[in-house]
Amino acid sequence: MGATPPLSPLAPAAFPDLPQIAGVRFATAAAGVRHAGRDDVLLVHLVAGTAMAGVFTRSATRSAAVLDCEDKIGGASEGAAAILVNSGNANAFTGKRGAGSVAALTGAVADRLGLTRTRVFSSSTGVIGEPLAHERIIARLEDLRAGLSPHGIKAAAQAIGTTDTYPKGAGTTVTIGGQSVHIAGIAKGSGMIAPDMATMLVYIFTDAAIDQQILQDTVSALNRTTFNCITVDGDTSTSDTLLVAATGASGIRVTENNVSFMEGLWRVMLDLAHQVVRDGEGATKFIEISVTGAASDAEAHRHAKAIANSPLVKTAVAGGDPNWGRIVMAVGKSGARADRDLLAIWFGDMQVARDGMVCPGYDEDRAAAYMKKDEIVIHVDLGLGGGTARVWTCDLTHGYIDINADYRS
Repeated sequence: MGATPPLSPLAPAAFPDLPQIAGVRFATAAAGVRHAGRDDVLLVHLVAGTAMAGVFTRSATRSAAVLDCEDKIGGASEGAAAILVNSGNANAFTGKRGAGSVAALTGAVADRLGLTRTRVFSSSTGVIGEPLAHERIIARLEDLRAGLSPHGIKAAAQAIGTTDTYPKGAGTTVTIGGQSVHIAGIAKGSGMIAPDMATMLVYIFTDAAIDQQILQDTVSALNRTTFNCITVDGDTSTSDTLLVAATGASGIRVTENNVSFMEGLWRVMLDLAHQVVRDGEGATKFIEISVTGAASDAEAHRHAKAIANSPLVKTAVAGGDPNWGRIVMAVGKSGARADRDLLAIWFGDMQVARDGMVCPGYDEDRAAAYMKKDEIVIHVDLGLGGGTARVWTCDLTHGYIDINADYRS
């Protein structure tokens, strides 16, 4: 990884003031996994009874840590739990040695904190294909244990980053039965973003009391309209992990399909997903792709992802070019059903095409002025049915090449 690029122009003004989640403590340390002088390891301790849910990459080359987490999710919630994360090395495509590193790390955390190994979850992010020097992390575990604090969530967000230009956090408080339930989360991600079931590394915490299966079903459902609806570069990571921990420390029981809890968790997940896009490598514009009139929601999503992942669309937006012909191209190549003569396209509230051709009186100057904005909405209507989808992406600039051409140097 080269030097951290300049702060994204789409970054929020500051890290948010997140609600403190009872039953969660954080600690970070510099283990020198890849670079010296920066915190690159995060330890999270979760109180006994914490329910854990997760969704993970569907990559066929997923990492040893992902495979280990998949095996452990859905287990009993008795006893305390922990999450260990390192940046700088993905511990992916490292053969049996990778699995050995995961076993050594989760075993060492379990021993230090008095946990069962099945309650220790780990993640790694960074360079693929290089063995993880896990002994460097193990050497810092005692310092991490001693440093655990309920106040370390911002430092946690910073420690898990790779090419991120800012720490990502989001939170909310919802009311259930007249009492407050808190939700707070952090994420890392900037490149290799085209999730398939989960995205990047995301850790969300709540003090709600909720059964593991209900939490799992909720997270899986909400993921479909949040993290699975973003893309930066069309590349699905080997390490994508989303873990949600419900400590139960508030004593407030959340039952199945509780609207307040689901809406609060959805807002946090969507906020973090959008922040990942806003920090897309080299990004200067945040783009929403809205598709209506598709034959089904699934086909609308396929059209939207085809538009969002098109290098030609993304470079046109980067250059402020209202090249609606590239939208037509992306729809046509998606593989989902489309009828050229029913297609309609908008940039913002300006319709540029309908009935399969450019609108009479189309104003190129007005469209070009709109494309200079740092937030762009592209709306496509297929005219075929009731299917809808929304996907978020960013533009593609030379900055993406600069970051990724020397990622391992």
